[in-house]
Amino acid sequence: MDSAKRRDYISWDEYFMGIALLSAQRSKDGNSQVGACIVSPENKILSLGYNGMPIGCNDDEMPWGREGDALETKYMYVCHAELNAILNSAGHDLRGARVYVTLFPCNECAKAIIQSGIREIIYLSDKYHDTPSSIASRRLFSKTGIVYRAYAPSGRKLTLEL
Repeated sequence: MDSAKRRDYISWDEYFMGIALLSAQRSKDGNSQVGACIVSPENKILSLGYNGMPIGCNDDEMPWGREGDALETKYMYVCHAELNAILNSAGHDLRGARVYVTLFPCNECAKAIIQSGIREIIYLSDKYHDTPSSIASRRLFSKTGIVYRAYAPSGRKLTLEL
């Protein structure tokens, strides 16, 4: 056995959650940066996404606020990271895949996850755990046999110079 083999390499969970976190940095949302990374059962990246405006909508002309008239807030327009990752998958078969996401999916994304064939969700934050949207997501996942689990941070630091 070669004793020179590295033993401090990152785990698959660290790798894919790290990519989801890096993807989140593309978001122009001033309040929430969410990223998603869809992975095959063979640990191949199938797609990435982050929360942002639909293609063709100028980010500078769209609302990013959280309060006020519904049509003047981001909520009517922003595509969530999970949905973007599913839509960006370019024909990849997502059946049996898992998604690493920095925020537990809302009920709308839960429906897209289920319909796409993704079977496991690994999430970093669940800050909206007690909202109707998150409760509905968990109900949908439970009824369809989709597994979800919180990402267990290792505490390891990784620094990138860009």
